[in-house]
Amino acid sequence: MGLILLEALLALVVLVLIVWWTMFSGRKGGELKAPPPTEDQRLPPP
Repeated sequence: MGLILLEALLALVVLVLIVWWTMFSGRKGGELKAPPPTEDQRLPPP
């Protein structure tokens, strides 16, 4: 019984580490800024 609980705890720790790694391992300055719209993008569609 204790071995099953230990294995479940280890699986939970691995899951938390994976979620933490994917959430906080991005770019240091955050997301890149979007480039300004080009002339074609500023004109309304005909």
